[in-house]
Amino acid sequence: MAAFRNPFSHKVMYSNERIELVLSGRDETDSECGILDSYVFDIFLRNTRTRIGYISIRLGESPQLYYLGHIGYRIQPPFRGNHYAAQACELILPLLRRIAKSSIVITTDPDNTPSKKTCEKLGCILERTVPVPSAYRTVCNGSVQKTRFIWVM
Repeated sequence: MAAFRNPFSHKVMYSNERIELVLSGRDETDSECGILDSYVFDIFLRNTRTRIGYISIRLGESPQLYYLGHIGYRIQPPFRGNHYAAQACELILPLLRRIAKSSIVITTDPDNTPSKKTCEKLGCILERTVPVPSAYRTVCNGSVQKTRFIWVM
């Protein structure tokens, strides 16, 4: 596994034998959502430069992040079922440890079985399923419920 060297460089990435993570965006804050810092990595198939999805990290604590979670990911439909989201999460562990996180929250819609399986594969602990208040549904893409998983590192 390659080390993460410079969080500002788009050329330095995490990788394993199947995927590569390339930093595509970094925002310092989003005060509306209580995000103190964030990173977005594009996920590529290794050695092909085929973009298959993304993973984002949102740092901070707020009512919005309670429902949104600290990590979000999306794998494009043709590439699903290969555990790429779980691999991307594992690849960002050095960054999470560097910023002194000992646990983070991943949320998913209750009917999103693939995402729930990703959380299980990572060894996350199911905390609970909660209703999303109407004030936070926009930030949660219209979801009315979220299942919260805790990933202890």
